[in-house]
Amino acid sequence: MTTRFLRPSLTALAVSLSMLGSGLTIAAEEMDHSAMGHGSMPMDHSKMNHGSAKEPMKGMDHSQMGHSQSQEKAPTMDHSKMGHGAMQGQMGGMDHSKMNHGSAEAPRATSRTPIPVLTDADREAAFPPLPGHKVHDSAINSFFLLDQLEYQDADEGSTLAWDASGWIGGDINRLWLRSEGERTNGVTEDAELQALYGRSIGPWWDVVAGVRQDFKPESPQTWAAFGIQGMALYAFEAEATAFVGENGQTAARLEGEYDILLTNRLILQPTAEVNFYGKNDPERGIGSGLANAEVGLRLRYEIIRQFAPYIGVSWSRSFGNTADLVRDEGEDVEEARLVAGIRMWF
Repeated sequence: MTTRFLRPSLTALAVSLSMLGSGLTIAAEEMDHSAMGHGSMPMDHSKMNHGSAKEPMKGMDHSQMGHSQSQEKAPTMDHSKMGHGAMQGQMGGMDHSKMNHGSAEAPRATSRTPIPVLTDADREAAFPPLPGHKVHDSAINSFFLLDQLEYQDADEGSTLAWDASGWIGGDINRLWLRSEGERTNGVTEDAELQALYGRSIGPWWDVVAGVRQDFKPESPQTWAAFGIQGMALYAFEAEATAFVGENGQTAARLEGEYDILLTNRLILQPTAEVNFYGKNDPERGIGSGLANAEVGLRLRYEIIRQFAPYIGVSWSRSFGNTADLVRDEGEDVEEARLVAGIRMWF
């Protein structure tokens, strides 16, 4: 009796244990191994019965496994418990093309002031066309300098002396006029006028050629003239002119002057002039060789740039044959004079 009832019970127990084993195997297969922390599993794989696990796996239907359910649960997974392999798998499935990278940038500031649109009329009004440069040498200009107009205290009496020059023309070609002389006690003793064509050969130098006319002393005399004039180093103004006169007479003259600025308006000016002649001319009191020289020192004050009074001293001397002719006339070969005058230009 007892055995009859016990046998069915044992049979039912065996069936229950078999079903329980099958359920555990299926549950083990359905587990999500990606969520397991492999670093914390102290499992001994050598003791696992791989053979028993393979049998249930053959009968499993993988097509019926719910992959979508695991994907839906992925956002709620605790990533701190995931292994690095699982993290790479999750990141690999992300769709980067749908990410809004521009949203991370700071918004750009835009100006509320409208940008004006320039028209052609606006540009022409702001940038009018400029006229072309004028050619300076095509214009006619002029300049006149009365370098010395002075009273001299001479041995023979009071003397009025002058030295003037000027030009008219362009930057390259000019007509030059020069004049110098003196009157003593109302009588003209020396007077000459030069008319020269000048052409520029550099920024500071001109060559000149023309005629010189002597009115005094004695009878008038005409000379052909040619030379060079300009500004040497340190603003030293120089002239060198050669002359060929009637009857084969020749002459040469060297002149120079220099301005020393003591102040902006007070200027000290040394001057020098030397004359040479080719042969004797007793009628005019001229001997061959170095005839005479004159050196002056004048201090002027420029009230305005165009007008300046001055005072100074002048010293002159005759040399060689000219000195002999002067002595024959009973005159001194050397003389110093006090001078006072004005200098102006326009």
